Amino acid sequence: MLREQEMPIFSSTVQTIHDIIGDERKGAMDLATAILQDPNLTAKLLKLSNSLYYNPYRKKIVTVSRAIVILGIDVIRELVLACSFFEAILSPRNKRRAHEEIAQAIHAAVHAKAIAIAAGDAHPEEVFIAALLQNIGRIAFWCFCRDQGERLEGLLQEGHIPQDAAERQVLGFRLAELDVSLCKSWNLKGLIEEAIRKSPKVFDPRMRIVNLGCEVVVILKETTGSQPYNACLDRIGEITGQTRDEVKQGLRANTDAAARIARQFGAVEAAELIQHKARQLDAEEESAAIAVPDRKELQFQILQEISGMLSGGKLDISCLLEMILEGIQRGIGMDRTIFTMLSTDRGLLREKVALGWRRNDPSRAISFPLSQSPPNLFHQALYSREGYWITGHDSRLHTAHDVAVVGRHPCFLMSIYSEGKPIGLIYCDRAYTGMPLTEEDFRAFRHFVQQANIGLSLYRLQER
Repeated sequence: MLREQEMPIFSSTVQTIHDIIGDERKGAMDLATAILQDPNLTAKLLKLSNSLYYNPYRKKIVTVSRAIVILGIDVIRELVLACSFFEAILSPRNKRRAHEEIAQAIHAAVHAKAIAIAAGDAHPEEVFIAALLQNIGRIAFWCFCRDQGERLEGLLQEGHIPQDAAERQVLGFRLAELDVSLCKSWNLKGLIEEAIRKSPKVFDPRMRIVNLGCEVVVILKETTGSQPYNACLDRIGEITGQTRDEVKQGLRANTDAAARIARQFGAVEAAELIQHKARQLDAEEESAAIAVPDRKELQFQILQEISGMLSGGKLDISCLLEMILEGIQRGIGMDRTIFTMLSTDRGLLREKVALGWRRNDPSRAISFPLSQSPPNLFHQALYSREGYWITGHDSRLHTAHDVAVVGRHPCFLMSIYSEGKPIGLIYCDRAYTGMPLTEEDFRAFRHFVQQANIGLSLYRLQER
Protein backbone atom coordinates (compact mmCIF):
# COMPACT_ATOMS: atom_id res chain seq x y z
CA MET A 1 0.00 0.00 0.00
CA LEU A 2 2.77 2.44 0.89
CA ARG A 3 4.50 1.92 -2.45
CA GLU A 4 1.39 2.15 -4.61
CA GLN A 5 -0.64 4.82 -2.82
CA GLU A 6 1.58 6.92 -0.58
CA MET A 7 5.07 7.24 -2.10
CA PRO A 8 4.81 6.80 -5.90
CA ILE A 9 7.07 9.81 -6.66
CA PHE A 10 9.96 8.35 -4.71
CA SER A 11 9.49 4.95 -6.31
CA SER A 12 9.50 6.34 -9.86
CA THR A 13 12.44 8.68 -9.33
CA VAL A 14 14.61 6.06 -7.66
CA GLN A 15 13.98 3.61 -10.47
CA THR A 16 14.69 6.17 -13.20
CA ILE A 17 17.93 7.42 -11.66
CA HIS A 18 19.18 3.90 -10.93
CA ASP A 19 18.41 2.83 -14.50
CA ILE A 20 20.28 5.79 -15.99
CA ILE A 21 23.34 5.59 -13.75
CA GLY A 22 23.53 1.82 -14.13
CA ASP A 23 23.36 1.97 -17.93
CA GLU A 24 26.80 2.45 -19.51
CA ARG A 25 25.15 3.71 -22.69
CA LYS A 26 23.64 6.69 -20.87
CA GLY A 27 25.46 9.72 -19.51
CA ALA A 28 25.12 13.12 -17.90
CA MET A 29 22.65 14.41 -20.49
CA ASP A 30 20.22 11.56 -19.82
CA LEU A 31 20.51 12.16 -16.08
CA ALA A 32 19.90 15.91 -16.48
CA THR A 33 16.89 15.25 -18.70
CA ALA A 34 15.34 12.93 -16.11
CA ILE A 35 15.83 15.47 -13.33
CA LEU A 36 14.41 18.35 -15.37
CA GLN A 37 11.13 16.50 -15.88
CA ASP A 38 10.30 17.41 -12.25
CA PRO A 39 10.37 21.20 -11.62
CA ASN A 40 10.15 20.81 -7.82
CA LEU A 41 13.04 18.36 -7.78
CA THR A 42 15.05 20.68 -10.05
CA ALA A 43 14.56 23.65 -7.72
CA LYS A 44 15.51 21.67 -4.61
CA LEU A 45 18.51 20.12 -6.31
CA LEU A 46 19.86 23.51 -7.38
CA LYS A 47 19.31 24.98 -3.91
CA LEU A 48 21.27 22.16 -2.29
CA SER A 49 23.93 22.30 -5.01
CA ASN A 50 24.68 25.85 -3.88
CA SER A 51 24.82 25.01 -0.17
CA LEU A 52 28.08 25.05 1.75
CA TYR A 53 27.87 21.31 2.48
CA TYR A 54 27.81 20.28 -1.18
CA ASN A 55 29.53 23.27 -2.77
CA PRO A 56 32.25 24.51 -0.37
CA TYR A 57 34.06 26.47 -3.11
CA ARG A 58 30.93 28.51 -3.82
CA LYS A 59 30.83 28.00 -7.58
CA LYS A 60 27.42 29.42 -8.42
CA ILE A 61 25.23 26.83 -10.13
CA VAL A 62 22.00 27.75 -11.92
CA THR A 63 21.47 24.78 -14.28
CA VAL A 64 21.21 21.05 -13.72
CA SER A 65 23.71 20.45 -16.51
CA ARG A 66 26.28 22.64 -14.76
CA ALA A 67 25.56 20.98 -11.41
CA ILE A 68 26.41 17.59 -12.90
CA VAL A 69 29.66 18.94 -14.37
CA ILE A 70 30.81 20.66 -11.14
CA LEU A 71 29.57 18.23 -8.49
CA GLY A 72 29.81 14.97 -10.44
CA ILE A 73 27.25 12.26 -11.12
CA ASP A 74 27.80 10.51 -7.76
CA VAL A 75 26.96 13.64 -5.74
CA ILE A 76 23.99 14.41 -8.00
CA ARG A 77 22.70 10.88 -7.46
CA GLU A 78 22.92 11.42 -3.70
CA LEU A 79 21.04 14.70 -3.96
CA VAL A 80 18.35 13.39 -6.30
CA LEU A 81 17.63 10.32 -4.19
CA ALA A 82 17.62 12.32 -0.97
CA CYS A 83 15.43 15.09 -2.43
CA SER A 84 12.98 12.53 -3.84
CA PHE A 85 12.90 10.70 -0.53
CA PHE A 86 12.04 13.81 1.47
CA GLU A 87 9.62 15.03 -1.18
CA ALA A 88 7.70 11.80 -0.68
CA ILE A 89 7.71 11.55 3.12
CA LEU A 90 7.48 15.12 4.41
CA SER A 91 3.85 16.04 4.97
CA PRO A 92 1.70 17.87 7.54
CA ARG A 93 0.65 14.48 8.95
CA ASN A 94 4.11 13.76 10.31
CA LYS A 95 4.16 13.30 14.07
CA ARG A 96 6.85 13.20 16.73
CA ARG A 97 7.89 9.62 16.03
CA ALA A 98 8.19 10.33 12.29
CA HIS A 99 10.42 13.35 12.93
CA GLU A 100 12.60 11.27 15.25
CA GLU A 101 13.09 8.61 12.57
CA ILE A 102 13.87 11.24 9.90
CA ALA A 103 16.32 13.01 12.22
CA GLN A 104 18.12 9.76 13.01
CA ALA A 105 18.37 8.86 9.30
CA ILE A 106 19.85 12.22 8.27
CA HIS A 107 22.18 12.32 11.28
CA ALA A 108 23.46 8.79 10.61
CA ALA A 109 23.93 9.49 6.87
CA VAL A 110 26.08 12.58 7.46
CA HIS A 111 28.25 10.78 10.03
CA ALA A 112 28.65 7.73 7.78
CA LYS A 113 29.64 9.86 4.81
CA ALA A 114 32.19 11.80 6.88
CA ILE A 115 33.75 8.56 8.12
CA ALA A 116 33.82 7.20 4.56
CA ILE A 117 35.60 10.32 3.29
CA ALA A 118 38.15 10.19 6.13
CA ALA A 119 38.73 6.49 5.39
CA GLY A 120 39.39 7.20 1.70
CA ASP A 121 36.24 5.52 0.39
CA ALA A 122 35.92 5.95 -3.37
CA HIS A 123 32.16 6.61 -3.32
CA PRO A 124 31.13 8.23 0.00
CA GLU A 125 27.82 9.34 -1.57
CA GLU A 126 26.73 5.68 -1.74
CA VAL A 127 27.49 5.35 1.96
CA PHE A 128 25.36 8.46 2.65
CA ILE A 129 22.34 7.06 0.79
CA ALA A 130 22.71 3.58 2.32
CA ALA A 131 22.70 5.03 5.84
CA LEU A 132 19.84 7.41 4.99
CA LEU A 133 17.61 4.63 3.67
CA GLN A 134 18.64 1.84 6.02
CA ASN A 135 15.34 2.05 7.93
CA ILE A 136 13.19 3.22 5.03
CA GLY A 137 10.19 1.05 5.96
CA ARG A 138 10.16 2.31 9.54
CA ILE A 139 10.33 5.94 8.34
CA ALA A 140 7.60 5.39 5.75
CA PHE A 141 5.34 3.73 8.32
CA TRP A 142 5.60 6.53 10.88
CA CYS A 143 5.08 9.18 8.20
CA PHE A 144 1.93 7.63 6.74
CA CYS A 145 0.42 5.51 9.51
CA ARG A 146 -2.93 6.39 11.02
CA ASP A 147 -4.79 4.31 13.64
CA GLN A 148 -2.19 1.55 13.65
CA GLY A 149 0.52 4.07 14.39
CA GLU A 150 -1.38 5.45 17.37
CA ARG A 151 -1.93 1.95 18.78
CA LEU A 152 1.74 1.03 18.30
CA GLU A 153 2.88 4.33 19.83
CA GLY A 154 0.69 3.62 22.87
CA LEU A 155 2.23 0.17 23.40
CA LEU A 156 5.77 1.52 23.04
CA GLN A 157 5.12 4.29 25.56
CA GLU A 158 3.79 1.76 28.08
CA GLY A 159 7.10 -0.08 27.80
CA HIS A 160 5.74 -3.47 28.88
CA ILE A 161 6.81 -5.42 25.75
CA PRO A 162 9.81 -5.17 23.39
CA GLN A 163 9.43 -3.11 20.25
CA ASP A 164 9.52 -6.11 17.88
CA ALA A 165 6.74 -7.79 19.85
CA ALA A 166 4.67 -4.59 19.88
CA GLU A 167 5.03 -4.27 16.12
CA ARG A 168 3.92 -7.87 15.57
CA GLN A 169 0.96 -7.43 17.91
CA VAL A 170 -0.35 -4.32 16.12
CA LEU A 171 0.78 -4.88 12.53
CA GLY A 172 1.30 -8.61 12.24
CA PHE A 173 4.91 -8.08 11.09
CA ARG A 174 8.08 -6.25 12.13
CA LEU A 175 8.90 -2.90 10.57
CA ALA A 176 12.28 -4.34 9.58
CA GLU A 177 10.35 -6.63 7.22
CA LEU A 178 8.77 -3.55 5.65
CA ASP A 179 12.29 -2.18 5.03
CA VAL A 180 13.09 -5.26 2.96
CA SER A 181 9.73 -5.27 1.18
CA LEU A 182 10.08 -1.66 0.03
CA CYS A 183 13.69 -2.31 -0.99
CA LYS A 184 12.48 -5.12 -3.25
CA SER A 185 9.51 -3.15 -4.61
CA TRP A 186 11.68 -0.15 -5.51
CA ASN A 187 14.48 -2.34 -6.88
CA LEU A 188 17.17 -0.79 -4.66
CA LYS A 189 20.49 -2.52 -5.22
CA GLY A 190 24.13 -2.53 -4.13
CA LEU A 191 25.15 -1.05 -0.80
CA ILE A 192 21.63 0.30 -0.18
CA GLU A 193 20.18 -3.22 -0.39
CA GLU A 194 22.88 -4.62 1.90
CA ALA A 195 22.21 -1.91 4.48
CA ILE A 196 18.44 -2.47 4.40
CA ARG A 197 18.69 -6.25 4.67
CA LYS A 198 21.02 -5.91 7.69
CA SER A 199 22.53 -9.34 7.20
CA PRO A 200 24.76 -10.27 10.17
CA LYS A 201 26.98 -12.33 7.86
CA VAL A 202 28.01 -9.36 5.68
CA PHE A 203 31.58 -8.30 6.45
CA ASP A 204 31.88 -5.63 3.77
CA PRO A 205 34.06 -2.82 5.20
CA ARG A 206 31.75 -0.27 3.61
CA MET A 207 28.81 -1.78 5.47
CA ARG A 208 30.84 -1.40 8.63
CA ILE A 209 31.00 2.34 7.93
CA VAL A 210 27.24 2.51 7.32
CA ASN A 211 26.56 0.71 10.58
CA LEU A 212 29.04 2.89 12.42
CA GLY A 213 27.27 6.02 11.20
CA CYS A 214 24.02 4.68 12.64
CA GLU A 215 25.78 3.65 15.88
CA VAL A 216 27.20 7.16 16.34
CA VAL A 217 23.68 8.61 16.55
CA VAL A 218 22.87 6.28 19.44
CA ILE A 219 26.25 6.79 21.13
CA LEU A 220 25.92 10.57 21.12
CA LYS A 221 23.03 10.16 23.55
CA GLU A 222 25.46 8.56 26.00
CA THR A 223 27.40 10.50 28.61
CA THR A 224 30.66 11.81 27.20
CA GLY A 225 33.49 9.64 28.49
CA SER A 226 31.34 6.54 29.01
CA GLN A 227 32.68 3.16 27.93
CA PRO A 228 30.34 2.82 24.88
CA TYR A 229 31.16 6.40 23.82
CA ASN A 230 34.93 5.86 24.00
CA ALA A 231 34.66 2.49 22.28
CA CYS A 232 32.80 4.11 19.38
CA LEU A 233 35.47 6.82 19.09
CA ASP A 234 38.14 4.14 18.96
CA ARG A 235 36.34 2.24 16.19
CA ILE A 236 36.10 5.40 14.10
CA GLY A 237 39.78 6.08 14.76
CA GLU A 238 40.73 2.58 13.59
CA ILE A 239 38.93 3.07 10.28
CA THR A 240 39.99 6.67 9.60
CA GLY A 241 43.40 6.88 11.27
CA GLN A 242 42.24 9.93 13.24
CA THR A 243 43.11 10.72 16.85
CA ARG A 244 40.35 10.67 19.45
CA ASP A 245 40.33 14.49 19.57
CA GLU A 246 40.01 14.67 15.79
CA VAL A 247 37.12 12.20 15.90
CA LYS A 248 35.35 14.28 18.57
CA GLN A 249 35.75 17.45 16.53
CA GLY A 250 34.39 15.63 13.49
CA LEU A 251 31.33 14.41 15.37
CA ARG A 252 30.50 17.95 16.44
CA ALA A 253 30.95 19.32 12.92
CA ASN A 254 28.90 16.47 11.47
CA THR A 255 26.04 17.16 13.86
CA ASP A 256 25.99 20.82 12.83
CA ALA A 257 26.08 19.79 9.17
CA ALA A 258 23.27 17.26 9.64
CA ALA A 259 21.03 19.92 11.19
CA ARG A 260 21.68 22.29 8.28
CA ILE A 261 21.08 19.56 5.71
CA ALA A 262 17.80 18.59 7.40
CA ARG A 263 16.62 22.20 7.20
CA GLN A 264 17.58 22.43 3.55
CA PHE A 265 15.61 19.27 2.82
CA GLY A 266 12.62 20.89 4.54
CA ALA A 267 12.76 18.65 7.64
CA VAL A 268 12.81 21.54 10.13
CA GLU A 269 11.49 19.56 13.09
CA ALA A 270 14.07 16.84 12.45
CA ALA A 271 16.80 19.50 12.39
CA GLU A 272 15.74 20.69 15.82
CA LEU A 273 15.91 17.14 17.11
CA ILE A 274 19.44 16.75 15.75
CA GLN A 275 20.47 19.89 17.56
CA HIS A 276 18.40 20.05 20.68
CA LYS A 277 19.06 23.74 21.15
CA ALA A 278 17.74 25.65 18.17
CA ARG A 279 20.38 27.97 16.78
CA GLN A 280 20.32 30.71 14.20
CA LEU A 281 21.71 29.41 10.91
CA ASP A 282 25.11 30.75 10.06
CA ALA A 283 24.65 33.98 8.08
CA GLU A 284 27.09 32.78 5.47
CA GLU A 285 25.13 29.57 4.93
CA GLU A 286 21.91 31.54 4.60
CA SER A 287 23.42 33.74 1.91
CA ALA A 288 24.72 30.68 0.07
CA ALA A 289 21.24 29.26 -0.47
CA ILE A 290 20.27 30.17 -4.02
CA ALA A 291 17.22 32.37 -4.33
CA VAL A 292 14.73 31.55 -7.07
CA PRO A 293 15.48 34.17 -9.73
CA ASP A 294 12.85 35.71 -12.00
CA ARG A 295 12.85 34.57 -15.60
CA LYS A 296 14.92 37.42 -16.99
CA GLU A 297 17.56 36.93 -14.33
CA LEU A 298 17.54 33.16 -14.86
CA GLN A 299 17.90 33.62 -18.63
CA PHE A 300 20.87 35.91 -18.03
CA GLN A 301 22.51 33.45 -15.62
CA ILE A 302 22.06 30.48 -17.95
CA LEU A 303 23.32 32.48 -20.93
CA GLN A 304 26.39 33.40 -18.86
CA GLU A 305 27.05 29.70 -18.24
CA ILE A 306 26.58 28.99 -21.96
CA SER A 307 28.98 31.81 -22.84
CA GLY A 308 31.53 30.41 -20.40
CA MET A 309 31.21 26.99 -21.99
CA LEU A 310 31.61 28.41 -25.51
CA SER A 311 34.82 30.23 -24.53
CA GLY A 312 36.21 27.55 -22.23
CA GLY A 313 38.29 25.40 -24.56
CA LYS A 314 37.21 21.88 -25.56
CA LEU A 315 33.44 21.96 -26.05
CA ASP A 316 31.08 19.28 -24.74
CA ILE A 317 28.35 19.65 -27.35
CA SER A 318 25.88 17.33 -25.59
CA CYS A 319 26.16 19.30 -22.35
CA LEU A 320 25.78 22.57 -24.28
CA LEU A 321 22.58 21.44 -26.01
CA GLU A 322 21.18 20.16 -22.70
CA MET A 323 21.92 23.53 -21.09
CA ILE A 324 20.23 25.38 -23.97
CA LEU A 325 17.11 23.27 -23.66
CA GLU A 326 17.09 23.88 -19.92
CA GLY A 327 17.41 27.62 -20.60
CA ILE A 328 14.36 27.52 -22.88
CA GLN A 329 12.33 25.32 -20.52
CA ARG A 330 13.07 27.10 -17.24
CA GLY A 331 14.32 30.51 -18.36
CA ILE A 332 11.45 31.27 -20.74
CA GLY A 333 8.91 29.23 -18.80
CA MET A 334 7.82 26.58 -21.29
CA ASP A 335 5.73 23.52 -20.48
CA ARG A 336 7.23 21.30 -23.20
CA THR A 337 10.53 21.58 -25.02
CA ILE A 338 12.11 19.10 -27.42
CA PHE A 339 15.30 18.94 -29.48
CA THR A 340 14.95 16.64 -32.51
CA MET A 341 17.65 15.43 -34.89
CA LEU A 342 17.20 14.89 -38.63
CA SER A 343 17.38 11.25 -39.72
CA THR A 344 20.02 10.13 -42.22
CA ASP A 345 17.40 9.90 -45.00
CA ARG A 346 16.25 13.44 -44.05
CA GLY A 347 12.65 12.27 -43.89
CA LEU A 348 12.14 12.27 -40.12
CA LEU A 349 12.92 14.33 -37.00
CA ARG A 350 13.70 12.10 -34.02
CA GLU A 351 13.71 13.07 -30.34
CA LYS A 352 17.14 13.68 -28.82
CA VAL A 353 16.19 15.52 -25.60
CA ALA A 354 12.64 16.21 -24.38
CA LEU A 355 11.59 18.12 -21.26
CA GLY A 356 8.11 18.27 -19.74
CA TRP A 357 6.36 15.74 -21.98
CA ARG A 358 3.64 13.64 -20.39
CA ARG A 359 3.46 10.28 -22.11
CA ASN A 360 2.40 6.78 -21.20
CA ASP A 361 5.56 5.16 -22.57
CA PRO A 362 8.68 7.28 -21.85
CA SER A 363 10.86 4.73 -23.64
CA ARG A 364 9.11 5.43 -26.95
CA ALA A 365 10.83 8.34 -28.69
CA ILE A 366 8.85 11.21 -30.23
CA SER A 367 9.25 11.65 -33.97
CA PHE A 368 7.89 13.94 -36.68
CA PRO A 369 7.74 12.81 -40.33
CA LEU A 370 8.65 15.62 -42.73
CA SER A 371 6.02 16.13 -45.39
CA GLN A 372 7.01 18.18 -48.46
CA SER A 373 3.78 17.98 -50.41
CA PRO A 374 1.95 19.64 -48.89
CA PRO A 375 4.70 20.96 -46.57
CA ASN A 376 3.98 20.43 -42.88
CA LEU A 377 4.89 22.56 -39.87
CA PHE A 378 8.16 20.82 -39.05
CA HIS A 379 9.36 20.72 -42.65
CA GLN A 380 8.78 24.46 -43.02
CA ALA A 381 10.53 25.31 -39.76
CA LEU A 382 13.49 23.01 -40.46
CA TYR A 383 14.44 24.91 -43.61
CA SER A 384 14.04 28.39 -42.14
CA ARG A 385 16.84 30.04 -40.19
CA GLU A 386 14.59 32.74 -38.71
CA GLY A 387 12.38 30.59 -36.52
CA TYR A 388 8.62 30.12 -36.52
CA TRP A 389 6.02 31.46 -34.08
CA ILE A 390 2.79 29.54 -34.66
CA THR A 391 -0.40 30.92 -33.11
CA GLY A 392 -3.18 28.65 -31.90
CA HIS A 393 -5.35 29.59 -34.87
CA ASP A 394 -2.68 28.96 -37.50
CA SER A 395 -3.22 25.22 -37.99
CA ARG A 396 -2.89 24.90 -41.76
CA LEU A 397 0.57 23.31 -41.47
CA HIS A 398 -0.40 20.66 -38.91
CA THR A 399 -0.69 17.12 -40.24
CA ALA A 400 -2.81 14.52 -38.47
CA HIS A 401 0.40 13.04 -37.01
CA ASP A 402 1.53 16.43 -35.73
CA VAL A 403 -1.81 17.01 -34.03
CA ALA A 404 -1.71 13.54 -32.47
CA VAL A 405 1.75 14.19 -30.99
CA VAL A 406 1.75 17.90 -30.04
CA GLY A 407 -1.83 19.05 -30.51
CA ARG A 408 -2.62 22.53 -31.81
CA HIS A 409 -0.99 25.00 -29.46
CA PRO A 410 0.86 28.29 -29.91
CA CYS A 411 4.50 27.27 -30.23
CA PHE A 412 8.01 28.29 -31.22
CA LEU A 413 10.17 26.30 -33.65
CA MET A 414 13.66 26.96 -34.95
CA SER A 415 16.20 24.89 -36.84
CA ILE A 416 19.76 24.08 -35.81
CA TYR A 417 22.38 24.26 -38.55
CA SER A 418 25.80 22.73 -39.03
CA GLU A 419 28.06 23.62 -41.96
CA GLY A 420 25.20 25.39 -43.69
CA LYS A 421 22.74 22.49 -43.48
CA PRO A 422 19.86 21.92 -41.06
CA ILE A 423 20.52 18.96 -38.74
CA GLY A 424 17.73 19.35 -36.22
CA LEU A 425 15.02 21.49 -34.72
CA ILE A 426 13.89 22.78 -31.32
CA TYR A 427 10.17 23.01 -30.55
CA CYS A 428 8.53 24.41 -27.39
CA ASP A 429 5.04 25.37 -26.20
CA ARG A 430 2.87 26.02 -23.13
CA ALA A 431 0.39 23.24 -23.80
CA TYR A 432 -0.48 22.62 -20.13
CA THR A 433 -0.73 26.09 -18.61
CA GLY A 434 -2.11 27.81 -21.70
CA MET A 435 -0.17 30.98 -20.88
CA PRO A 436 0.22 33.23 -23.94
CA LEU A 437 3.52 33.48 -25.79
CA THR A 438 4.99 36.96 -26.17
CA GLU A 439 7.37 38.76 -28.49
CA GLU A 440 9.89 38.87 -25.65
CA ASP A 441 9.59 35.09 -25.24
CA PHE A 442 10.21 34.60 -28.96
CA ARG A 443 13.32 36.81 -28.91
CA ALA A 444 14.70 34.86 -25.95
CA PHE A 445 13.91 31.55 -27.66
CA ARG A 446 15.73 32.58 -30.84
CA HIS A 447 18.71 33.78 -28.83
CA PHE A 448 19.06 30.41 -27.07
CA VAL A 449 18.83 28.51 -30.38
CA GLN A 450 21.41 30.83 -31.94
CA GLN A 451 23.78 29.88 -29.11
CA ALA A 452 23.31 26.25 -30.14
CA ASN A 453 24.24 27.13 -33.73
CA ILE A 454 27.33 29.02 -32.54
CA GLY A 455 28.29 26.07 -30.38
CA LEU A 456 27.96 23.62 -33.26
CA SER A 457 30.16 25.81 -35.46
CA LEU A 458 32.86 25.94 -32.76
CA TYR A 459 32.55 22.20 -32.20
CA ARG A 460 33.11 21.49 -35.91
CA LEU A 461 36.19 23.71 -35.92
CA GLN A 462 37.62 21.92 -32.87
CA GLU A 463 37.03 18.53 -34.49
CA ARG A 464 39.07 19.38 -37.59
